[in-house]
Amino acid sequence: MFELLLNGFSVALSGLNIVLVFIGCFLGTVIGMLPGIGPINAIAILFPIVLQFELPPSSALIFFGGIFYGSQYGNSISSILLNVPGTSSAAVTCIDGNPLAKQGKAGPALAMSAVASFSGGTLSIFMLIFFAPYLSKLAIDFGPAEYFVLMVCAFTALTGFSQGSFIKAMFSAFLGLAIATVGIDELSFGGMRRFTFGIRELGDGIDFIVVVIGVFAVGELMLFLSDFASDKSQKIVPLNKVLLSFKEIKESAAGILRSCVTGFLVGVLPGAGATIASFLAYNTEKKLAGSKGKFGRGDLRGVAAPESANNSSAVGSFIPLLVLGVPGSETTAVMLAALITLGVTPGPTMLVDQPDMFWGVAASMFLGNLVLIILNLPMVRVLAKILLVPRWILMPLIAMLSIVGVYVINGSEFDLILMLIFGVVGFIMRKTGFPLAPLVLGLVLGGLIEVNFRRALTYSYGDYSTFYESPISIGLWVITFASLLVPLIFRFIKKQRQ
Repeated sequence: MFELLLNGFSVALSGLNIVLVFIGCFLGTVIGMLPGIGPINAIAILFPIVLQFELPPSSALIFFGGIFYGSQYGNSISSILLNVPGTSSAAVTCIDGNPLAKQGKAGPALAMSAVASFSGGTLSIFMLIFFAPYLSKLAIDFGPAEYFVLMVCAFTALTGFSQGSFIKAMFSAFLGLAIATVGIDELSFGGMRRFTFGIRELGDGIDFIVVVIGVFAVGELMLFLSDFASDKSQKIVPLNKVLLSFKEIKESAAGILRSCVTGFLVGVLPGAGATIASFLAYNTEKKLAGSKGKFGRGDLRGVAAPESANNSSAVGSFIPLLVLGVPGSETTAVMLAALITLGVTPGPTMLVDQPDMFWGVAASMFLGNLVLIILNLPMVRVLAKILLVPRWILMPLIAMLSIVGVYVINGSEFDLILMLIFGVVGFIMRKTGFPLAPLVLGLVLGGLIEVNFRRALTYSYGDYSTFYESPISIGLWVITFASLLVPLIFRFIKKQRQ
């Protein structure tokens, strides 16, 4: 294995591939900062250029990989500074990242994001190298029933986002679930329309980015206008410091490690994705912190957990892509199509037939993470100063980014109207104390829960025992109930001691 890895580094360190890693990471960071574009569109747009220059398949995959995990870090920049998540997985970073920025701690938040992304990405690469063949078997064993239980387990993260009122968190989550059901039901006979109210444009459903940008960015803009009108607008907060202290890194180290493992394991599962990984990681760290944490109000651990999980999930998603030939996420699905076009068919024989491809990509991930930390840590001081720009100048910029980000998805004016509607929803939720994160969680999990539930029952001919037959399902149910009951037990014990 060590010899194969060295051979992989010889591939990754070739002059062309080093340049491609650097360009890919840089483009990925910039693309991640721009809402609505994302690595999927970037790779799709750049693929014809790859064909034009006749890049070898390994070089093309290294380039696309750099864009992929570069965008994971870029997402955090706009989330922390502007409260504008570039993708769904970055929405979790907004919860603590933006409050930290408003407190004058944008520098430490950005630095923590860079450190957590680097650490999570690097540790997960080791897991990719050592466990790829074994974890690919785990991914094969996951059927619809196991995915359904996993989604239910992820839904228990709701308890970590209640911010004082569990009823309000439940309302937000069910609103997200309702939004997820809008559109044509593709699993029903004839394609039944649900909650479209006769509006043709709603037939395809509501795009996730439209909702997220509306609720977070436009809602924030409306809140600013409301405060400005009542002379309560926030003043510019001076930057207290820019870099992290050793104490802050030490406090977050264990959480980064736990989140890395969580993100990697979720990333291995085709279709699960970085969003679920970041929610699970954040919820775990919030529960472990207990009353000592400031989660939701500005806690660096609330930035470290989702960022570590995001990057490790991106690395994990390469296992089903390379070892099984099955995309682990939407981005790797585009990569798979690109590889097939280039004449490469990933699958179980890749480790034997094309070791240079697998180990070259693994080695390039090390280089990519190194490039990202070198690129982004020196930029923290510069990026943090964005918050020194008066908000009456910054808010129109956020509005412009939001409009462009939503419009480029489908080129639809109707999406812009939906964005404004969800902006009003986000504004009202902020004013009335309803948490936004459960809405995002419900929106992400809604479609996945329904589809896997119905598929599992179809495959089992309506037998509900399919949801607790396999060892994987049983293990996930145990984790689900433990995550709900253990905090209640500890709370009860604490009250008894008092």
